Amino acid sequence: MKAVTDAIHIGDSLFCVNREAQLDTFNEKLGMNVPNHIAIILDGNGRWAKKRMMPRNFGHSQGCKVIEQTCRDMDAIGVKYFTIYVFSTENWKRSESEVTGLMKLLRNYLTDCIKRSNKDNMRVRILGRRDELAQDIVDKIDELEEATKNNTGLNFQIALNYGSRDEITRAVRELTKECIEKGIDPDTITEDMISAHLDTRDIPDPDFLIRTSGEKRISNYLLWQCAYSEFDFPEVLWPDFNMDYLIEEIRKYNKRDRRFGGVKEE
Repeated sequence: MKAVTDAIHIGDSLFCVNREAQLDTFNEKLGMNVPNHIAIILDGNGRWAKKRMMPRNFGHSQGCKVIEQTCRDMDAIGVKYFTIYVFSTENWKRSESEVTGLMKLLRNYLTDCIKRSNKDNMRVRILGRRDELAQDIVDKIDELEEATKNNTGLNFQIALNYGSRDEITRAVRELTKECIEKGIDPDTITEDMISAHLDTRDIPDPDFLIRTSGEKRISNYLLWQCAYSEFDFPEVLWPDFNMDYLIEEIRKYNKRDRRFGGVKEE
């Protein structure tokens, strides 16, 4: 399946939209196709910590270390886009101590990320709402995205204060304003025009969505983008995830028959 990148005109505005998933990369060493874009819901940090009689934030700290290694692993085997779900719009409901700990981890990660990302030639983008984040975090995000925008290696997306329904709602509001301001007939609105207003507007849809810990739900994550993604829910808790588990997931992916709504020719 080929990548299709369209230039979408909305009034006087121009947007680029990746409408279809790109071709998988064949990894000769593994003897398997590697998905172009893998998205992961990082689940199980709290349970991992509880099993060791440690506080939940200890699990989040370990999970953060696994993110760094997984980025290198994804790049090494040929994945082009890697998107993770680290904090949802609903996660503010968690205890104050856990949220405070997560924000502290985030600050530390963002502080170190520019140097590490440039060293690894990795482009980093943040998905989600920023208006509810502290200003110093927003400033660090802006600095990180600007500093890595020209890197040509792994494209790494972090869904932070993200909810897919919220993302779609924001996109519809923005598109509605465009229609009113520029006199666009609502009957001419297309899927591509909506996609052009999503946080992922320049990013191809995920080929493969993984949720660790065995929980079988996607929790308001990339609902629009995952319309034709393959899914898997391994039992491994996120802090235990490593290259061996990643290769096993790709092996499962290679057994899937992706038809995108069509019928495979006999």
